[in-house]
Amino acid sequence: MFYYMDPNNKTTVPYFIINGISNVPKLQLPIFLLVLLIYLLTLSGNLVILLLVCLDANFHTPMYFFLANLSVLDMSSSTTTLHKVLVAFLTQDKTVSFLGCIAQFYVFSSLACNELLILTAMSYDRYVAICNPLHYSILMNPRVCTLLATVCWVVSFLEVVPYLALLLEVSCYKSNIINHFFCDLVPLLSLSCSDTSALEMLSFVEGLLLLSLTPFVLTFTPYVFIIAAIVRIRTSGGRYKAFYTCSSHLTVVVLLYGTLVCQYLNPTREDSLESNKWFSLFNTAAVPLLNPLIYSLNNKDVKVALRRTLHVIKY
Repeated sequence: MFYYMDPNNKTTVPYFIINGISNVPKLQLPIFLLVLLIYLLTLSGNLVILLLVCLDANFHTPMYFFLANLSVLDMSSSTTTLHKVLVAFLTQDKTVSFLGCIAQFYVFSSLACNELLILTAMSYDRYVAICNPLHYSILMNPRVCTLLATVCWVVSFLEVVPYLALLLEVSCYKSNIINHFFCDLVPLLSLSCSDTSALEMLSFVEGLLLLSLTPFVLTFTPYVFIIAAIVRIRTSGGRYKAFYTCSSHLTVVVLLYGTLVCQYLNPTREDSLESNKWFSLFNTAAVPLLNPLIYSLNNKDVKVALRRTLHVIKY
């Protein structure tokens, strides 16, 4: 364990050691291959969605505009968290600098917050499409969509700044070995021997109430009105079509929030860090992989566009 004294007489660590997903030697190669496969599939799936949205005029709609933002977020989040797992296996170097660790936490947390906000914007889009279809093109015009997406990106990166400031003030760590595969808040707090009450209070007030609960309420409230509108549709075919338009988004929302609840509502005791690690792995690896699959497998337009694109490439 190495420490040094900075000019302000605070004891800090020059670097952290990322423990990784598992310490069992026999599992290192299988884990590397599994993570590499998931990462490549995540990049491929989201890149296909992104290219379809950019190149196919049929996808120049608000729903697919927000889906393209979601694909960018998924690729960025996977790269931010999984790259160290892959690099550590290839180079056998598990160290990350103190500032590099804090930067990784900041970028990942900002992207995670942004994903919740983008899903909220997509929920509003589905609400307008089903509950107010006659004014959809006016209420969800390109300018409004661009403004909503911009607000989501800017707000998400600003919301995490208070965490960044408080983490930089932490002056004492019991160890520099992080029992995780990337720098996240919970494992960092478990290592601190400084007073982290301000961080824990911020995590509860801002993290739970502002960053999580508010998007949760704003995301699911429109579905109360959507379900009420669907129930009022007289024909079963009309009800099915209305529900079909928002089923993919609802599936992704339930999957993401369910994982976040399991991951971050656990106590920060040492015995809970292992379960937190696996929930985090599912959130950062499986969810970004499943998102394009859910939207493509449950969306006729995407499947038709893929077949059309593959046919053009073939001939």
